[in-house]
Amino acid sequence: MENKDLYKVKLSDFKMVNKKGSYALGLFAGLFTCNMVHAQMVNNGEVKVADKTIMAVYMDYSNGTSGDFINDGETYIFQNWNNDGKVSYTPALNGKTYFEGKQQQLIEGTKQADFQNIIYDNVSALVPFDLTTKISVGKNSDYKNGIINALYENGKMIFLENAAHTSAGDQSFVDGKVEKRGNAEFQFPVGNELFFRPSYHAANSSLANVYTTQYFYKNSHPQYSHNSKDEDIVTINDKEYWVITQDQGSENIVLSLTLDHDTTPSGFFVQNDETELAIVRWNGTKWVNEHGILSEDIAGEAYSNLLTGTVSGYGIFTMALVKKTNDRDLGDVIVYNAVSPNDDGINDTFRIEGIDQYPDNTVEIYNRWGVKVFDAVSYNESDNMFKGYSDGRVTVKRGDKLPTGTYFYILKYNKKGKGEQKAGYLYINNQ
Repeated sequence: MENKDLYKVKLSDFKMVNKKGSYALGLFAGLFTCNMVHAQMVNNGEVKVADKTIMAVYMDYSNGTSGDFINDGETYIFQNWNNDGKVSYTPALNGKTYFEGKQQQLIEGTKQADFQNIIYDNVSALVPFDLTTKISVGKNSDYKNGIINALYENGKMIFLENAAHTSAGDQSFVDGKVEKRGNAEFQFPVGNELFFRPSYHAANSSLANVYTTQYFYKNSHPQYSHNSKDEDIVTINDKEYWVITQDQGSENIVLSLTLDHDTTPSGFFVQNDETELAIVRWNGTKWVNEHGILSEDIAGEAYSNLLTGTVSGYGIFTMALVKKTNDRDLGDVIVYNAVSPNDDGINDTFRIEGIDQYPDNTVEIYNRWGVKVFDAVSYNESDNMFKGYSDGRVTVKRGDKLPTGTYFYILKYNKKGKGEQKAGYLYINNQ
């Protein structure tokens, strides 16, 4: 049985300094706490919280320029945190850092701090955390309670290649920049004011990719004029927008934007015969139509309305009502956008009539979260067709029957030396 005794140091108006020494908190599997009033712990040596060790700091913690803080156990920070040195962990272990103050907490420093797991749980205010520096998470960030204000020049939350997050919602998210590295699909836990408004990036191919997203609950006009736009754009969202940058890499992502009745204009939830919803992007001089497919309402899911599509660039994104186009008619190529694979001879496959004339083609199909479930080269009307099952090349098990719902396709083909592309919705009835 582990020793969970409590070791406390109670001091007043005190500054505890570690000068080029080493604190190895792991000789016992216990709890080491420093409970101080108007006190500060400064580390200019090495502090290591070993596996199965708990360290709780009830005072401001400062990791100096020569400080080395290694957390492989559980560290509780109840006051402010500053890092000007090195903060790290052992990847094979499961170090956890808890920010659980009973007053607002400042997370600052001149150097990036690297944590394996972070748990935010502070109910002293709606926005109890000020993040003025860069911090990264290697495994998981748990947003239990408390919005993180990262609206500072150097404030940024970074998710490494295999990192994820849990519990994000209106009660806790990052109000500022969130960076994601790697090729995994990812929901960016961003928001603004008191609204959680994530965006989604589908899985991509390169581990070297780096993207940053930030959400703004405000009108993008007049800074990005709504009067300058493609002719088919009717009405641009005047309540919110996302800024998405590609910091490293060259891929065009599959992007999903969320709709929310608290922030998105009410008219965007009503479709008619003349308009449809699309993702639009400011290209530096005007808003361009990036198209997209709106998923259907699904009972019990937090984001039934997801607008998903491929994008041709990066920058300022929002949604708009655009003039409706005919998804089927591509001239001499006709897309039949319904699949019911029940072997009754009717719509058993995703049929693209006339595609045999253009064997230099590709077809990609994505689900509502932007996850690729099928792709094919030289799609045709006989033996290389989509039959409502995943080909399993990304995240869905090969051969699995896909659930009933709305998907979207991307068709690219070479027509007399000119590249043609069409994206549209595809409904699969697999009941």
